Amino acid sequence: MKKISYILLLLMTFSATAQESLDALLKQYNTHSVPYISVEELRRLQVNDTVVILDAREITEFGVSHIDNARYVGFSAFSSEALSEIITNKNSAIVVYCSLGIRSEVIAEKLKDAGYTNVRNLYGGIFEWKNKGYTVVDSTRTETENIHAFSKAWSKWLTNGNKVY
Repeated sequence: MKKISYILLLLMTFSATAQESLDALLKQYNTHSVPYISVEELRRLQVNDTVVILDAREITEFGVSHIDNARYVGFSAFSSEALSEIITNKNSAIVVYCSLGIRSEVIAEKLKDAGYTNVRNLYGGIFEWKNKGYTVVDSTRTETENIHAFSKAWSKWLTNGNKVY
């Protein structure tokens, strides 16, 4: 009987985790200190070339694929001082993304602290971008289906494209 209870508890836990929404996940990890932008809105801005897109993932993730014209800024070694030499206009429209929008909020907060006034966090990150069918490019700017999935646990949020670890 104890074994059956354990199995039922395990199944219930797995079911609850599997049904967790992206919104709930981001509410759990983010403070919403930086406003979100949807992938659809970013796509419109990208087409009009009116936004600076920053990739806050690690270099191995960026090398597998990234949103076209995104600039790599990284997470572990991010430097707002180095970025200020590249983006001199503190009022530039900036969108920061990572896999889902968690690391990018941290980097976006650092940008706000450095005086940037128009910073937004991509809701759902590159996973949501790819899930919605938008293209990504590899290190040679060739369109690819590959997305660095970060980890097996987080990869459940990527439902479109080829998962790379």
